[in-house]
Amino acid sequence: MNSDSREELKRRAAERAVELIEPGMVVGLGVGSTAIHAVRRIAALLKTGALRDIVGVACADSVEREAEALGIPLTTLDDCGTVDLTIDGADEVDPHLNLIKGGGGALLREKMVAQASRREVIVVDSSKLTSALGSRFPLPLEVIAFGAQATARFVASLGARVAFRRTSSGSLFHTDQGNYILDCAFGPIEDLEGLAAALERRAGIVEHGLFLDLVTDVIVADEDGVRHLRASSPVRATPCSSRRKLPG
Repeated sequence: MNSDSREELKRRAAERAVELIEPGMVVGLGVGSTAIHAVRRIAALLKTGALRDIVGVACADSVEREAEALGIPLTTLDDCGTVDLTIDGADEVDPHLNLIKGGGGALLREKMVAQASRREVIVVDSSKLTSALGSRFPLPLEVIAFGAQATARFVASLGARVAFRRTSSGSLFHTDQGNYILDCAFGPIEDLEGLAAALERRAGIVEHGLFLDLVTDVIVADEDGVRHLRASSPVRATPCSSRRKLPG
Protein backbone atom coordinates (compact mmCIF):
# COMPACT_ATOMS: atom_id res chain seq x y z
CA MET A 1 0.00 0.00 0.00
CA ASN A 2 1.42 3.40 -0.95
CA SER A 3 1.52 6.39 1.38
CA ASP A 4 -1.40 8.16 -0.31
CA SER A 5 -3.64 5.11 0.13
CA ARG A 6 -2.68 4.77 3.79
CA GLU A 7 -3.34 8.45 4.38
CA GLU A 8 -6.80 8.04 2.90
CA LEU A 9 -7.50 5.14 5.27
CA LYS A 10 -6.41 7.26 8.21
CA ARG A 11 -8.75 10.03 7.12
CA ARG A 12 -11.69 7.66 6.82
CA ALA A 13 -11.13 6.20 10.29
CA ALA A 14 -10.80 9.63 11.86
CA GLU A 15 -13.88 11.04 10.17
CA ARG A 16 -15.96 8.04 11.25
CA ALA A 17 -14.90 8.70 14.85
CA VAL A 18 -15.91 12.36 14.61
CA GLU A 19 -19.46 11.18 13.89
CA LEU A 20 -19.62 10.08 17.55
CA ILE A 21 -19.27 13.67 18.80
CA GLU A 22 -22.46 15.34 20.03
CA PRO A 23 -23.17 19.02 20.77
CA GLY A 24 -22.07 20.11 24.23
CA MET A 25 -19.22 17.62 24.53
CA VAL A 26 -15.71 18.12 25.85
CA VAL A 27 -13.55 16.35 23.26
CA GLY A 28 -9.99 15.11 23.75
CA LEU A 29 -7.82 15.90 20.74
CA GLY A 30 -5.14 13.26 20.25
CA VAL A 31 -1.72 13.29 18.65
CA GLY A 32 -0.43 11.76 15.45
CA SER A 33 -0.91 11.44 11.74
CA THR A 34 -4.34 9.79 12.08
CA ALA A 35 -5.75 11.83 14.95
CA ILE A 36 -4.93 15.09 13.19
CA HIS A 37 -7.52 14.21 10.54
CA ALA A 38 -10.12 14.20 13.32
CA VAL A 39 -9.00 17.66 14.48
CA ARG A 40 -9.34 19.02 10.97
CA ARG A 41 -12.75 17.40 10.46
CA ILE A 42 -14.03 18.84 13.76
CA ALA A 43 -12.86 22.29 12.68
CA ALA A 44 -14.60 21.95 9.31
CA LEU A 45 -17.88 20.89 10.91
CA LEU A 46 -17.73 23.74 13.41
CA LYS A 47 -17.14 26.19 10.59
CA THR A 48 -20.21 25.04 8.67
CA GLY A 49 -22.37 24.81 11.79
CA ALA A 50 -22.87 21.05 11.42
CA LEU A 51 -21.22 20.70 14.84
CA ARG A 52 -21.63 23.20 17.65
CA ASP A 53 -21.00 23.90 21.32
CA ILE A 54 -17.99 21.67 21.79
CA VAL A 55 -14.61 22.39 23.38
CA GLY A 56 -11.37 20.49 22.95
CA VAL A 57 -8.65 19.32 25.31
CA ALA A 58 -5.36 19.09 23.41
CA CYS A 59 -2.98 16.23 24.21
CA ALA A 60 0.12 18.11 23.02
CA ASP A 61 1.35 21.64 22.42
CA SER A 62 1.45 20.97 18.66
CA VAL A 63 -2.20 19.88 18.68
CA GLU A 64 -3.15 22.93 20.73
CA ARG A 65 -1.52 25.21 18.16
CA GLU A 66 -3.26 23.41 15.27
CA ALA A 67 -6.65 23.53 16.99
CA GLU A 68 -6.30 27.23 17.79
CA ALA A 69 -5.31 27.99 14.20
CA LEU A 70 -8.39 26.10 12.96
CA GLY A 71 -10.74 27.89 15.34
CA ILE A 72 -11.55 25.04 17.73
CA PRO A 73 -12.32 26.40 21.23
CA LEU A 74 -10.14 24.81 23.89
CA THR A 75 -10.25 24.08 27.59
CA THR A 76 -7.95 22.20 29.99
CA LEU A 77 -8.20 19.18 32.26
CA ASP A 78 -7.94 21.55 35.22
CA ASP A 79 -11.07 23.37 34.07
CA CYS A 80 -13.20 20.45 32.84
CA GLY A 81 -12.18 17.52 35.03
CA THR A 82 -13.81 14.93 32.76
CA VAL A 83 -13.62 14.53 28.99
CA ASP A 84 -16.72 13.16 27.26
CA LEU A 85 -14.95 11.59 24.28
CA THR A 86 -11.35 11.48 23.13
CA ILE A 87 -10.20 10.66 19.61
CA ASP A 88 -6.59 9.51 19.44
CA GLY A 89 -4.30 7.27 17.44
CA ALA A 90 -2.12 4.30 18.41
CA ASP A 91 1.07 2.60 17.33
CA GLU A 92 -0.22 -0.93 18.02
CA VAL A 93 -3.63 -2.37 18.96
CA ASP A 94 -4.01 -5.93 20.27
CA PRO A 95 -7.15 -8.14 20.11
CA HIS A 96 -8.21 -6.95 23.59
CA LEU A 97 -7.94 -3.29 22.47
CA ASN A 98 -4.86 -2.66 24.57
CA LEU A 99 -2.40 -0.25 23.00
CA ILE A 100 1.15 0.87 22.60
CA LYS A 101 1.22 4.65 22.23
CA GLY A 102 3.89 7.30 22.30
CA GLY A 103 5.28 7.39 18.79
CA GLY A 104 4.53 11.09 18.76
CA GLY A 105 6.17 11.62 22.13
CA ALA A 106 2.99 12.72 23.95
CA LEU A 107 2.16 9.54 25.87
CA LEU A 108 2.01 11.25 29.29
CA ARG A 109 -0.61 13.82 28.32
CA GLU A 110 -2.42 11.30 26.13
CA LYS A 111 -2.75 8.89 29.05
CA MET A 112 -3.90 11.63 31.42
CA VAL A 113 -6.63 12.61 28.98
CA ALA A 114 -7.54 8.96 28.33
CA GLN A 115 -7.93 8.29 32.04
CA ALA A 116 -10.19 11.33 32.34
CA SER A 117 -12.35 10.28 29.38
CA ARG A 118 -15.74 8.64 29.53
CA ARG A 119 -15.10 7.28 26.04
CA GLU A 120 -11.66 6.68 24.49
CA VAL A 121 -11.92 6.23 20.73
CA ILE A 122 -8.81 5.07 18.86
CA VAL A 123 -8.49 5.59 15.12
CA VAL A 124 -6.06 3.47 13.07
CA ASP A 125 -5.50 1.87 9.72
CA SER A 126 -5.33 -1.92 9.76
CA SER A 127 -1.51 -1.98 9.74
CA LYS A 128 -1.61 -1.05 13.46
CA LEU A 129 -3.44 -4.26 14.46
CA THR A 130 -1.23 -6.93 16.04
CA SER A 131 -1.65 -10.23 17.86
CA ALA A 132 0.73 -9.13 20.64
CA LEU A 133 1.89 -5.67 21.68
CA GLY A 134 5.57 -5.08 21.04
CA SER A 135 5.63 -7.23 17.92
CA ARG A 136 6.14 -4.31 15.55
CA PHE A 137 6.75 -1.22 17.64
CA PRO A 138 9.08 -0.43 20.56
CA LEU A 139 7.48 0.63 23.82
CA PRO A 140 8.09 4.33 24.51
CA LEU A 141 8.91 5.46 28.04
CA GLU A 142 9.00 9.08 29.16
CA VAL A 143 11.89 9.49 31.64
CA ILE A 144 13.47 12.41 33.47
CA ALA A 145 16.94 13.55 32.46
CA PHE A 146 18.48 12.89 35.89
CA GLY A 147 19.85 9.35 35.90
CA ALA A 148 18.47 8.64 32.44
CA GLN A 149 21.32 6.26 31.58
CA ALA A 150 20.70 4.35 34.81
CA THR A 151 17.00 4.17 33.93
CA ALA A 152 17.89 2.84 30.48
CA ARG A 153 20.08 0.12 32.05
CA PHE A 154 17.21 -0.89 34.34
CA VAL A 155 14.83 -1.23 31.40
CA ALA A 156 17.45 -3.23 29.49
CA SER A 157 17.63 -5.60 32.48
CA LEU A 158 13.95 -6.36 31.88
CA GLY A 159 14.81 -7.68 28.42
CA ALA A 160 14.54 -4.67 26.12
CA ARG A 161 16.87 -3.15 23.57
CA VAL A 162 16.79 0.50 24.63
CA ALA A 163 17.50 3.59 22.53
CA PHE A 164 17.19 7.26 23.38
CA ARG A 165 14.85 8.90 20.89
CA ARG A 166 16.50 11.59 18.81
CA THR A 167 15.31 14.31 16.45
CA SER A 168 16.06 14.37 12.74
CA SER A 169 19.12 16.53 13.52
CA GLY A 170 20.47 13.92 15.92
CA SER A 171 19.83 15.75 19.18
CA LEU A 172 17.93 14.15 22.05
CA PHE A 173 14.17 14.38 21.70
CA HIS A 174 12.41 16.32 24.46
CA THR A 175 8.74 15.97 25.34
CA ASP A 176 6.46 18.92 26.04
CA GLN A 177 7.43 18.46 29.71
CA GLY A 178 11.15 18.57 28.86
CA ASN A 179 11.72 14.85 29.47
CA TYR A 180 13.44 12.21 27.33
CA ILE A 181 11.86 9.29 25.49
CA LEU A 182 13.35 5.80 25.62
CA ASP A 183 12.21 3.50 22.82
CA CYS A 184 12.31 -0.01 24.27
CA ALA A 185 12.13 -3.01 21.95
CA PHE A 186 10.84 -5.92 24.06
CA GLY A 187 9.48 -7.97 21.20
CA PRO A 188 6.03 -9.53 21.77
CA ILE A 189 5.10 -8.76 25.39
CA GLU A 190 3.58 -11.79 27.16
CA ASP A 191 2.74 -10.18 30.52
CA LEU A 192 1.44 -6.66 29.88
CA GLU A 193 0.25 -6.05 33.43
CA GLY A 194 3.47 -7.35 34.95
CA LEU A 195 5.65 -5.18 32.74
CA ALA A 196 3.48 -2.14 33.38
CA ALA A 197 3.74 -2.69 37.14
CA ALA A 198 7.53 -3.08 37.00
CA LEU A 199 7.91 0.15 35.04
CA GLU A 200 5.52 2.04 37.32
CA ARG A 201 7.56 1.04 40.38
CA ARG A 202 10.79 2.52 39.00
CA ALA A 203 11.53 6.10 40.03
CA GLY A 204 12.59 8.22 37.07
CA ILE A 205 10.10 6.66 34.66
CA VAL A 206 7.41 9.30 34.33
CA GLU A 207 5.05 7.20 32.18
CA HIS A 208 5.03 4.18 29.86
CA GLY A 209 3.23 3.73 26.57
CA LEU A 210 1.14 0.70 27.55
CA PHE A 211 -2.51 1.76 27.51
CA LEU A 212 -4.31 -1.13 29.23
CA ASP A 213 -8.08 -1.31 29.79
CA LEU A 214 -8.57 2.31 28.75
CA VAL A 215 -10.10 2.00 25.29
CA THR A 216 -13.84 1.85 24.64
CA ASP A 217 -13.81 1.94 20.82
CA VAL A 218 -11.36 1.33 17.98
CA ILE A 219 -12.18 2.55 14.47
CA VAL A 220 -10.18 0.59 11.90
CA ALA A 221 -9.97 1.45 8.22
CA ASP A 222 -8.70 -0.90 5.55
CA GLU A 223 -9.23 -1.39 1.83
CA ASP A 224 -12.52 -3.20 2.52
CA GLY A 225 -14.05 -0.36 4.54
CA VAL A 226 -14.26 0.93 8.11
CA ARG A 227 -14.88 -1.31 11.14
CA HIS A 228 -16.00 -0.22 14.61
CA LEU A 229 -14.61 -2.43 17.39
CA ARG A 230 -15.93 -2.06 20.95
CA ALA A 231 -14.40 -3.13 24.25
CA SER A 232 -16.48 -5.58 26.26
CA SER A 233 -15.81 -4.02 29.68
CA PRO A 234 -14.10 -0.66 29.20
CA VAL A 235 -12.88 1.35 32.16
CA ARG A 236 -14.65 4.71 32.20
CA ALA A 237 -13.96 7.97 33.97
CA THR A 238 -16.10 8.77 36.99
CA PRO A 239 -19.12 10.75 35.75
CA CYS A 240 -19.21 14.39 36.73
CA SER A 241 -20.10 17.73 35.21
CA SER A 242 -17.51 18.08 32.49
CA ARG A 243 -17.92 21.84 32.18
CA ARG A 244 -17.74 22.56 35.91
CA LYS A 245 -14.60 24.31 37.11
CA LEU A 246 -12.66 22.84 40.00
CA PRO A 247 -12.62 24.83 43.24
CA GLY A 248 -9.53 26.78 44.06
